[in-house]
Amino acid sequence: MVTMLAIFIFIFLLTFVYAGIRGAPWVPTKKKDIERFLKLAKIIPNQKIYDLGCGDGRLICAAAKVGAEAQGFEISLFPYLLANIYRIFQKNKSKIKISYKDFWYANLNNADIVYFFLMPKIYPKLKQKLEKELKHGAKVITYVWPIKEWTPIKVDVVKGYPNLYLYQRY
Repeated sequence: MVTMLAIFIFIFLLTFVYAGIRGAPWVPTKKKDIERFLKLAKIIPNQKIYDLGCGDGRLICAAAKVGAEAQGFEISLFPYLLANIYRIFQKNKSKIKISYKDFWYANLNNADIVYFFLMPKIYPKLKQKLEKELKHGAKVITYVWPIKEWTPIKVDVVKGYPNLYLYQRY
């Protein structure tokens, strides 16, 4: 029994490390910043929102509340489980999908809005993926760090909070 528990804990922790290597360790977006995201995104009902590394799923649940078809991708087991528990209690759970999947293997061509709070070291590779897969007119919103070589159409700045950067694919 102790051995099984130790194996489970090891695998559980290993997913945290793997997520940190592939994109970012889990650090939740602040509640106030989720509200800022919603304002900046200007979501139209039934738009497809993709959250790359959705963590506990609060952002995609908030997007679904205003009518989005929200899809989150998460590879760290603990936040993925939290996101699914949180989803259960949402009235609009049919608009929320959470995939235990590495977003690098997800096709983003249906996304109207892509959000991420990831480490900037992966931005060059992610920028290539976005440029290849996103349809024209799709929005990209980043939390904390800008995408080098892209010019944001808007930067949401609030004193004492990280910036949100809005880009649009042309």
